[in-house]
Amino acid sequence: MTARPASATPEPARILVVDDDRRSASAVAQWLCTEGWHAVAAGSVAEAVRAAGRGPCEACIVDAGLPAGGAEAVAACIRAASPLAGIVAAIPGRHPGADAALSWADAAVELPARDDALLAAVATAIEIGRSRTVPPAASSVLGCHPAIADVLEVVRRVAATPATVLVTGESGTGKSLLAREIHRQSGRQGRFVEVACGSLSESLLESELFGHVAGAFTGAAGDRDGKFLQADGGTIFLDEIATASPAMQVKLLRVLQDMQFEPVGGSRTHSVDARVVLATNEDLEALVAAGRFRADLFWRINVVALEMPALRDRTSDVPLLAGHFLRAAASRAGRDVEGFTPAAVDTLLDHAWPGNVRELQHAVERAVYLGRGRLVEAADLPAAIRGGKPAARPAADSPGEARPLKQALVVPERQLIVAALEQAGWRRDVAARALGINRTTLYKKLKRLKMDLAALEPAAAVCTSATP
Repeated sequence: MTARPASATPEPARILVVDDDRRSASAVAQWLCTEGWHAVAAGSVAEAVRAAGRGPCEACIVDAGLPAGGAEAVAACIRAASPLAGIVAAIPGRHPGADAALSWADAAVELPARDDALLAAVATAIEIGRSRTVPPAASSVLGCHPAIADVLEVVRRVAATPATVLVTGESGTGKSLLAREIHRQSGRQGRFVEVACGSLSESLLESELFGHVAGAFTGAAGDRDGKFLQADGGTIFLDEIATASPAMQVKLLRVLQDMQFEPVGGSRTHSVDARVVLATNEDLEALVAAGRFRADLFWRINVVALEMPALRDRTSDVPLLAGHFLRAAASRAGRDVEGFTPAAVDTLLDHAWPGNVRELQHAVERAVYLGRGRLVEAADLPAAIRGGKPAARPAADSPGEARPLKQALVVPERQLIVAALEQAGWRRDVAARALGINRTTLYKKLKRLKMDLAALEPAAAVCTSATP
């Protein structure tokens, strides 16, 4: 067999070799380079995740003997970053995972392998990968890590049932998004209605949930349907349920048991058919033990419990999520941004993400809005993501890359506006005065530059915010 890269383009096809024996991975990669490939070696799962995030690859050779499910994790990461890549399972002789490898690999080769056998396996895997049809994302909850896969599998199994679902997890992990995914898969024709319980006082929350009749309280000029009635035939999502007062917990228990309620000030009993999903970032069992949350309500809502994993516990999903947020932000900003530099990928993977997916989203959006080129640099990311260290940035333009003046001024103008807003505590009027313009002019500039301040503003405080 001719050892020729499968890519028909002048650029050598990229192939990743993953083996926890770093010297073995390097030896195979060096040999593939002599055969015309652009081969990269990775000596651990973490290295493989970094390499996968640095750009698409056409093939990947994975040691099936990686410990603790590492091979499956690498395969999932490659699938996410390069859906059409062919994956070869390199199986050590008589390894017990030989059969399991067939579930995540396109081809397999037993080690030690002859050169022609390895090349044949790579060619087979690439052919299968190129013929693979990549379906549209089946879920709005992105991720290939086993922790997310397990959550989505439970969602698939319970979505069509009437079971109450309790979603737990840290702030910013995507609990609201998962609730919407449960509704999407449920097949219910009614609305998805969301209520942030922690943002309302007890009296307002009762009216918000159950509605009220005219004259029920000062300002109640007419009848008003509550969220439960609006969710009839659909799904109601009660976020921050741990903040509900003891009195409200009693009312909720009755509604969840019978799906019946009376509006505030009314006597007519309403019955609804609504799927209930609840979420909290607090430990409800600890609150029950402390007497701050009713035990009977806890057992009523804890029918199906799903915990959204923290982003630091599924680092392999960071490149996938960052790429998704980058494409969305670039589209909104009207910018041609293609991806991240290797240094930027390393920076994203090294961060602990205390704000979880929400913090990642804001960091990527800010980098896209303030970046200079077609690739996001590490210097474009917030200082908190870089560990507070200044990052070196290449020269904005080389002498041979002259651009029209209006286009060249867009980036510094964006940077000046954001700097003024940050110093002004995001008060538009104060920032406008600091810039020497009036507020109307500032709004016009924001519109012309396609700057979404709703996305930029939380990024400044997301690391310290405790709001879910």
